[in-house]
Amino acid sequence: MTTHSNHPFHLVDYSPWPLTASIGALVTTSGLVKWFHQYDNSLFILGNIITILTLYQWWRDVSRESTFQGLHTYMVITGLRWGMILFILSEILFFVSFFWGFFHSSLSSSIEIGSMWPPLSITPFNPYQIPLLNTVILLTSGISVTWAHHSLMENNFTQTTQGLFFTILLGIYFTILQAYEYIEAPFTIADSVYGSTFFMATGFHGIHVLIGTTFLLMCLIRHLNNHFSKSHHFGFEAAAWYWHFVDIVWLFLYISIYWWGQ
Repeated sequence: MTTHSNHPFHLVDYSPWPLTASIGALVTTSGLVKWFHQYDNSLFILGNIITILTLYQWWRDVSRESTFQGLHTYMVITGLRWGMILFILSEILFFVSFFWGFFHSSLSSSIEIGSMWPPLSITPFNPYQIPLLNTVILLTSGISVTWAHHSLMENNFTQTTQGLFFTILLGIYFTILQAYEYIEAPFTIADSVYGSTFFMATGFHGIHVLIGTTFLLMCLIRHLNNHFSKSHHFGFEAAAWYWHFVDIVWLFLYISIYWWGQ
């Protein structure tokens, strides 16, 4: 690898991780099919292990390129910013499809579910119990991640650590409460279109909370290893953007599915 170039772009070295990530994704999806049809999740677990190991090593390489090797120039960071913006936009459209399905089914309920919403046999959740608590938790986590971001921009190492720690803690707390809610749910994903839209929308949001919590945890570890400075911390900024996106999606979920749709 050359140490000097006459352009601001980062031409990456050859890497095995796109190939191993593809293998991990293939094994995971094949494992899901096997799990559904043969009740054997061994291939699914193997796919997850391959994917997690790939992610760890790929993220390690990107972190090394951006810090110790100094390859993330202003031009590279601009490209990464646009990449993250377009990724979040694609995620918004992903959730739009679930909301579309929910509103289509609720505003013009078919005769098969009694022409009413929720369907006759469904007992919806009380929106003023766990769902409201989870809303407060996520809004608070949005405040704490903003606190961490502003502390980092002011070069306050300690408060950045504290803000990130509390955000991760709130993310874990949210996930535990949602898992408890699912265990206690009076209906399942197989209970009419209500169960399908509810568990698909809230379930995928829950997965995004897990991903966002992991993203922030990686940022905390990197911060403790002095990878970020007040002017060079896009990894953390991307995590904060993603977390705010998760917050906003939950607000729409709470208002439409838990509160309006009960």
